Amino acid sequence: MEVILKLDIPGIGYKYDTVTVKPGYGRNFLIPQGQAILANKSNRKMIDENIRQAAHKAEKMKNDAQELANGLEALTIKIGTKAGENGKIFGAVTSNQVAEIFKTNGFDIDRRRISFKGEIKTVGEYEAKVDLHREVKAAINFSVVAE
Repeated sequence: MEVILKLDIPGIGYKYDTVTVKPGYGRNFLIPQGQAILANKSNRKMIDENIRQAAHKAEKMKNDAQELANGLEALTIKIGTKAGENGKIFGAVTSNQVAEIFKTNGFDIDRRRISFKGEIKTVGEYEAKVDLHREVKAAINFSVVAE
């Protein structure tokens, strides 16, 4: 079943993308929740018109996201946590902690846009991926240190 997404859905697609999903997922979840519309001829024409009208706004959003990515990549981040003698930390570093550090540095980033490769459970150097825009992704290096 083909649907047109009305907003960004992680793992599926971005706003105005035409994606193929299982019929039950489309009929029973995406369409009733208002997250998608059926990809028929009239809806495609309507979406094309919306995209054409929003092209200038989208370019500005992309440029703003690129500036934000450049600012984030320039940051030097250190996350202090309690750790044992062998370097293993108590608990794990989460995207919430990274988002809070961004907020203290003046960047308001939603925690759901921050991802890591696996769990962070030891002291060391790591990289976080921040999804700012469909075409703009930032890679932020940070270190986890023992307090």
